[in-house]
Amino acid sequence: MTTNTRPVAQRIRVRPRNKANLIIQATLIGLLLLTLYHLATFDSRGISPIEGIAKTLESFRTLFFEPRLKNVSLGEMLYALSITVAMGLLTTIFGAVIAFFLALGAARNLAPRWLNNLITGGTAFIRAVPTVLWVLFFAVAAGLGSVAAVVGMTFHSVGYLIKAYAESFEELDAGVLEALRASGASWWQTIFQAVVPTSASALLSWTFVRFEINFSTAIAMGAVAGAGGIGFDMFMASTFYLDLRELGAFTYAVLIFAIALEWFATRLKGGLGARV
Repeated sequence: MTTNTRPVAQRIRVRPRNKANLIIQATLIGLLLLTLYHLATFDSRGISPIEGIAKTLESFRTLFFEPRLKNVSLGEMLYALSITVAMGLLTTIFGAVIAFFLALGAARNLAPRWLNNLITGGTAFIRAVPTVLWVLFFAVAAGLGSVAAVVGMTFHSVGYLIKAYAESFEELDAGVLEALRASGASWWQTIFQAVVPTSASALLSWTFVRFEINFSTAIAMGAVAGAGGIGFDMFMASTFYLDLRELGAFTYAVLIFAIALEWFATRLKGGLGARV
């Protein structure tokens, strides 16, 4: 039996110093120094850090342990929540349908390289722009409101789901595709007899993940873009009425729906996995 007698220090791989590493290190050091400088010169307006922390904890206690509705009724809150859920669901459905067909062209094992590059390049640009900017962009034509929010969120959902779906399609065993092609199956027969059944669980998971993102984005768009829903009510409770207790009630409504959505997605994925 042979043993490695080299010292431990010699076996450790040291990253060589180059220009890129030096730039990264200098950037991190610069950010650290800027952070320390701003913390040292922060204008606290006569409020001590301990008092600020105590006030923050008191606000959290009021928010989470004393929720109640004052300016809206329970029915109005549930109606506002349903509007937000509808916006998230609508954008997810539109985005999933469009992304499914475009992802077939973005998958490297299903489409030619030039089409892959064209679609992936476009989706990379779409994902690079935040959702709120797409909403504001479409608001120029449709005006601030639910229409601009739905179109902008759908646009970003398509860019997100194309990448997710295409990666799921590319995980399919190449031997299965070759066997179907050798047996004379058409391209669409290959898609619906091999690609979709094999990737169904992954597609469902990615779609529900995007629904969760769209739901949370719809809440933000309700306040930022005037799309309505529970996000607008949360904005009014926090900035207009200054009512932390009502904001806490809205927060619990959103939290309960998010938990129910996760439970439903888990059950649905488990049932689909048992059938496949």
